Amino acid sequence: MPVAPTTSPVPSVRPLWRTVLTPRWTGLLLLALAIASVMSMLGVWQLDVYQSKTAAATAKRAEGAPVPLHTLFTIDEGLPSKAVGRRVTVEGEWGPAVDQLFITDRRLGDRDGFWVVTPVVLDSTGSTDDSKGAVMVVRGWVPSVSDPAARPPSGRVSLSGAIAQSEAQDASGDAAKGRTLQSLRIPTIVHLVDYRIYDAFVVLSSISAGAPAGEAPAIVPAPAPPTDHAGLRNVAYAFQWWIFAAFTLWMWGRMVLDAHRSDQLEDDLEPSGTVSA
Repeated sequence: MPVAPTTSPVPSVRPLWRTVLTPRWTGLLLLALAIASVMSMLGVWQLDVYQSKTAAATAKRAEGAPVPLHTLFTIDEGLPSKAVGRRVTVEGEWGPAVDQLFITDRRLGDRDGFWVVTPVVLDSTGSTDDSKGAVMVVRGWVPSVSDPAARPPSGRVSLSGAIAQSEAQDASGDAAKGRTLQSLRIPTIVHLVDYRIYDAFVVLSSISAGAPAGEAPAIVPAPAPPTDHAGLRNVAYAFQWWIFAAFTLWMWGRMVLDAHRSDQLEDDLEPSGTVSA
C-alpha cells in the first residue's frame, strides 16, 4: 500500500509581544521602570548639587573682601583664572591723560555709549625689581567721548573694583586709528603706553580717596566672573546613575529576548506527527 510522502510542518513564529505581555515579564517591566526612574531622579539630583556648588563657589569669589591688587598676583605674572571677578583695592596716581582710552558699543540701560578706561600708576606692583607699572581701570560709562564726565582725572587715587579679563574680540586694527577701541584687550593696549601694565583690568566700583572733581562716568557692573566648576564629582555621579538606569532597562530587554527565544524553541520542538494514506 503506497504511503503518502511526509511533509515537514512550517514552524509558527511566536510574536514577541506574547512573551512581553505575560504577567511575569510585565511585572518585571514595571519594576525595571520604577528602578530606572529612581536612578534617573538621583542623577538629576546630583546634577542640581553640582550646579548649586558651582553657583556658590562663583558667588564666593565675587563676594570676598577686597585685597590689594599686588597681593593677588604681580605685574610680572599673567592673569590667574581664579583672580577673575575678585575684588581688589588700587592705590597710586592717575596716569597721563593721553593714555586714556574709550571702548565703543557699550550699553547702559537702553542707551549706547562708551567705556572710559584710564591707567592708574601703582604704588606697588609686586615686581621683583620693584619697577613701576600701572593697571587699566574701567572708570565707567559715558554717552560720548566728548562728554564732560570723560575728562581724564589727575592726582592720587585710592579705589576698589573687580578684576576683569581681556575680551576675545581682536582690536589690534583699531590701535592705528586712535584710542577708541572696539574691545577691551590688554594685548592691544600694551602697545599704546610707554610703561608696564597688568594683564588685567579693574572695573571701578568705588573711590575712597582722590575722586576727581566734577562729573564722573556712570559706574558699570563688573563682567560676571567665569564659572567656578566646583563639585565636578557630582557630575560623574549623575552620569553613573543614568548609566545604571539604562543598564536596568537593557537587562530587562535582554532577559525578555532570551525567554522569547526559549519559548519559540519549545514551540518548534513540539511533536507534529505524520500524514499517511
